[in-house]
Amino acid sequence: MRVYRTPDERFAALPDWPYAPHYRDLADGLRVHYVDEGAREAQPVLMLHGEPTWGYLYRRMIGPVVKAGFRAVVPDLIGFGRSDKPLDRAAYSYAAEVAWMRQWIEALDLQDIILACQDWGSLIGLRLVAEMPERFAGVALSNGGLPEGQPAPRAFAIWRAFSRYSPVFPIGRIVNAGAKKRLTAEEIAAYDAPFPTRASKVAARIFPSFVPLGDNVALPDQKRAWAALEAFDKPFLCCFTDGDPITRGGDALFTGRVPGARGMAHRTLKGGHFVQENDPAGFVAAICDVAAARLSR
Repeated sequence: MRVYRTPDERFAALPDWPYAPHYRDLADGLRVHYVDEGAREAQPVLMLHGEPTWGYLYRRMIGPVVKAGFRAVVPDLIGFGRSDKPLDRAAYSYAAEVAWMRQWIEALDLQDIILACQDWGSLIGLRLVAEMPERFAGVALSNGGLPEGQPAPRAFAIWRAFSRYSPVFPIGRIVNAGAKKRLTAEEIAAYDAPFPTRASKVAARIFPSFVPLGDNVALPDQKRAWAALEAFDKPFLCCFTDGDPITRGGDALFTGRVPGARGMAHRTLKGGHFVQENDPAGFVAAICDVAAARLSR
C-alpha cells in the first residue's frame, strides 16, 4: 500500500497546539496519530473529528476536558492529520475507517469511554458504539448523524459535488467557512498543515461520497447500527448548533429513537457546522452532563 506520511515539520509551532504526538501501528502497518492528555486512570473522552479536519479541531476543548478530570484522547482518522494517508482511493471505505478506529481503541484498551463526536466523527463513532457498547459510557453528539438512505439535503449535495469536482480544495478556508467564524491566518494554515500536496487530500475529497444518503453500499451496516442504538440506554445527549444547514433537525432522530436520550438535557449550541470552533465551552459542558448522568443512573 502506498502511503503518504506528512513530515513532522509541518506541525511545528501550530497555534494553541502544544500537545505531544502519540502513535499506534495497526495490523496492516498503518500508523494512527493521537493526542492523549490527562491522567491515564481518568475516564477517557474520545473526541472524533470529521472531514476535512483533523484533531486540531478540538484544541479549545482538550484543556478544559482534562481540567474537568477526564482523559482527553483525540485521534486523527486514517487519511487525516498526522495519521498515515493511503494514496490509493480504493484503500478507503466507510467500513475500513470504522475497522481502523475499532482496532485502535482495542489496542489502547479504552474502557468507560464518553464519545464526543461531530460530522464524520459521528458516522464512525456511532458505529463503534453500536459494535462495542460495553466500552462506552455515553455519547455527546453535535452536528452529525448516522444516515441510513435518506435523501441528501441540498447543502450536502452541493458540498459532495464540490469535494469531488473542484480543481482546488482549500481545507483551512473550508473550515473557516463552515464555522461561520473568522479564523486567523495561522489557524487556517494549521488546518492545511497535514495536507501539503494534492495527493495527501485523497481522503478529505472522497469521504463525502461515502455518506449513506440515498442508495449506498453501507446501508445494511447502518441499519444494524441503528438496531443497536435503539437498545443503547446509557446517556446520549444531543447538542447541535443553530447555524448548520447540513445537520439541522438531525437531533430529532436520536432523541426519538435512542433510549439513553430520554430525560437528557439536550441543548442548542451557537455557530455553524464546526461547533468546536464556535462553542467549545458548550460542547465540553455537554460532555460533563453525560458523565454526571452516567453516575446518577
